[in-house]
Amino acid sequence: MKDLGYPWYFLGIEVAYLPRGYLLSQSKYIIDILQRARFTDNKTIDTPIQINAMYSSSDGLPLTDPTLYRTIIGSLVYLTITRPDIAYVIHVVSQFIASHTTIH
Repeated sequence: MKDLGYPWYFLGIEVAYLPRGYLLSQSKYIIDILQRARFTDNKTIDTPIQINAMYSSSDGLPLTDPTLYRTIIGSLVYLTITRPDIAYVIHVVSQFIASHTTIH
């Protein structure tokens, strides 16, 4: 196998080489997730989740496209590699991967 040089983008992670080390970023991966979820025209705000909130799989109406929900949740789980601050919220919504509704 030949030396392909330094990786710049690998498995959704951008790698930047700095004098003091490496910088890992998933900004392009995040943009791809937002485009797939059709959230590119929305503004960002802080939406804290309630701690110890009791969610049920029967709350709300079933989603029309369950494949999109599963794909986005899977992508967000992978995103927690570089964004551990969203791990709790992703854990909560991934509990309803089998029976997801509009509440989730």
